[in-house]
Amino acid sequence: MRFRSLLTAAVLAGGMAVAPPAYAAGPAVRISKIYYDSPGSPDFGANSSLNGEYVQLKNVTKKAVSLKGWTVRDDTRRSDHVYTFGTFTLGAGKTVTLRTGKGKNSATTRYWGRSGGTFAYIWNQVKDTAYLRNTSGTLVDSCSYNSARYAYKVC
Repeated sequence: MRFRSLLTAAVLAGGMAVAPPAYAAGPAVRISKIYYDSPGSPDFGANSSLNGEYVQLKNVTKKAVSLKGWTVRDDTRRSDHVYTFGTFTLGAGKTVTLRTGKGKNSATTRYWGRSGGTFAYIWNQVKDTAYLRNTSGTLVDSCSYNSARYAYKVC
C-alpha cells in the first residue's frame, strides 16, 4: 500500500512513475514428494523395495525444462548418493518420479540404478533432505523431513 501512495503522489505531482521491484520467480522445477520408507518390512534391499522409495520432481511452468546435468542428492556427503540426469526433458506441468532401484527409464519414471542390499537405500527412514541442483550446481530446491511417523513427505 505504501508503494501505491507514493505512485499516486508522483503522478499527481507530475513526476515519473517508477515500477515496483520485480520479485524473483520461484524455481521452474520443484521437489514435490519424497517417499522415504518403502512399503513392507523388513527392508532387505530387494529391487521392488528399493523402487518403493522415490523422489518426485514437478515442472510448475508452462514450458518444458531440460534436466540434463541436473542432480538430486540426499543430505549425506557420499558421492554414490548423487543422481545425475542424462538427456531428459520434463514437460510443462509434468512430474517425473526418480526411483532408487533399477528399471527401464521412461518419460515419467527414472531409475537411480541402485542395488546391493540394505546399503542401497538413499533416503533415511527418519530424517533426511533432498537437494535439486541445476547444471551449474546452483541449488534449485530442497525438501527436508524429520519423522518416522509417516512414510512420505509432500514438499
